[in-house]
Amino acid sequence: MERRSFLKATGSAAAAAALAGCSSDSEGTEGAEEGTGGGMDSTDSSGGDVGTDLKQEGDLWRVNTGTMTTMDPIEATDTQSGIVIQQMFDPLMNYPDSQPAVEGLMAADYEVSDDFTTYTFQLKDATFHNGDTVTASDFVYAFERLTASDNSSRAYFVLDSLGVTHETTTETIDGEEQEVYKPGTLGVEAVDETTLEIQLESPFASTLEMLAYSSFAPVPEGMIGDIEGYEGEVTQAEFSSSSPIGNGPFEFDTWDSGTEARVSAYDDYYGENPNVDGVHFAVIESDSAQYNYAMNRNADIFELPTAQYDPGKVSVEEEDDQGRQNGTYGELRNGATANYSGVSNIGVFYLGFNMASVPKPVRQAVAYAMNQHTVVEQVFKQRGEPAYNFTPKSIFPGGPQNYNDRAENEYPYGYDDSQLGEARSVMEEAGYGDNERVAIELTIYESGVWSETASILRDQLESVYIDLEVNQAPFNTLLERGRNGELEMYSLGWVADWPAPDNFLQLLNPPQTDTSLDFPISYVNWQPENGDAAQRAEEAYQSIAENPAPTEEDQAARNDAYVQLEDANWEDVAMLPVYHELTELFWYDHVDFTPPAGMGPSRQKMNTVSLGDR
Repeated sequence: MERRSFLKATGSAAAAAALAGCSSDSEGTEGAEEGTGGGMDSTDSSGGDVGTDLKQEGDLWRVNTGTMTTMDPIEATDTQSGIVIQQMFDPLMNYPDSQPAVEGLMAADYEVSDDFTTYTFQLKDATFHNGDTVTASDFVYAFERLTASDNSSRAYFVLDSLGVTHETTTETIDGEEQEVYKPGTLGVEAVDETTLEIQLESPFASTLEMLAYSSFAPVPEGMIGDIEGYEGEVTQAEFSSSSPIGNGPFEFDTWDSGTEARVSAYDDYYGENPNVDGVHFAVIESDSAQYNYAMNRNADIFELPTAQYDPGKVSVEEEDDQGRQNGTYGELRNGATANYSGVSNIGVFYLGFNMASVPKPVRQAVAYAMNQHTVVEQVFKQRGEPAYNFTPKSIFPGGPQNYNDRAENEYPYGYDDSQLGEARSVMEEAGYGDNERVAIELTIYESGVWSETASILRDQLESVYIDLEVNQAPFNTLLERGRNGELEMYSLGWVADWPAPDNFLQLLNPPQTDTSLDFPISYVNWQPENGDAAQRAEEAYQSIAENPAPTEEDQAARNDAYVQLEDANWEDVAMLPVYHELTELFWYDHVDFTPPAGMGPSRQKMNTVSLGDR
């Protein structure tokens, strides 16, 4: 699927950033891909005066668990920056309270051509934070920056994911001639001041969902001079750190990268004006400091680190139509009872195998040994759901019930069961035994919960002739080794770019998993070594490519192909799903707050939150 290959140089870094990008564990490694450090000293556990210089009484007080890296929406790939950027920049579409069904934001209305390749948007009457009117030309400029700027981390959103029409030119890069985007040729046009037209090369069912990314938000035309034809009013360094100008409900106030940030209410916002004076974000990376900060009531909405979390204190009163389990938690250390919400993220965390290095019987033995329920209950303290399909429940064909039915009735390696007898049998049939053991290296990113999971698995596999050596590596090192084909078995995760199964199952398209390529999307080297599972997976993904339109007929064809891909993965165990992460938030009674749904906190705007007396 060439236009959405996800393998081009423009997209490799951004694609990698989604991997395990929202993992969270007892060491507080959320946003593990950033590796930026610079946050609060981990030895400071007071939580009392951290990140309070910018605090104001009328603000909503939040905690960011990792250092923010940029305020430029085309540059950001980390969750913590995204949470703040989401408050300042409004794209065409939006996930209301992170629900996976999009609605218009800057788009007052839109039309789609009969062939699903031309999208025409009518814009709402809005202004930027500097008072300038938002026009269609500002969107054209923003799309060009996203595509052509050297500061963009998301060019593949335009060229590959959406497949916007464009021309290419040949350049010599590292001694090789490569086809690259030709600046100024993007199929995005300002028909008039309030009409924007986007031309796609071919249909893409998730076009509107993609356009909900803040990366597609408008920027005043010519504000930054990092693309051809514009000198810029400010440098990109200034725009990304001290002078971002957006069109969202909050405008930039102040930011200290490793300490705190504040955005203030924008009074001339075209939508629902914020109910709070601003939002204050304290940057606290230490688990103990986060906990103390919240217990000292320095945060209105907060998370609880796993070490201080007690599942017995959760009381769920209802589950809404978005799968959010709402209720209370408590009492807390400070004597209060907090409001509680937990929802399964649209994401999956898994063990991957380099199939060229790890034989199929060994992969199957690992699958037989793994009990996903045990991992979730014992390691994650029930802060997640066991994963048996690679596609998350909420977007699985046929919905969560079909996901559950497949898992309980069809999963071949034991549902809620560690089948060591079956693991031993499949190994013995392949010629392994006490005198013919196999050694496998499992590389995990730096995470306490994955370390504990690996220890459990290592002990189990010892009895089935597999000696598992567990090593940890920084996240970026793990990705680099994976791309180079140097991993045997590894832990990673994938969080949704857009809420559709193909966003996940692209990782299981065999041609894209070849580590001899410059930019493989995953590192499993899935070849037809045993049986025809790899061929069936490739044919299923080709069916997805051939049925891309947002029609019922094409959707039905894609749904069939999604399940075929899941079945092929079960057979060959290219990737072993382990868990779907649970996003849990807690807040005090003085906060009137709708918690985020499955798209996560980085997709939620805070203008509808209200505060009572603290």
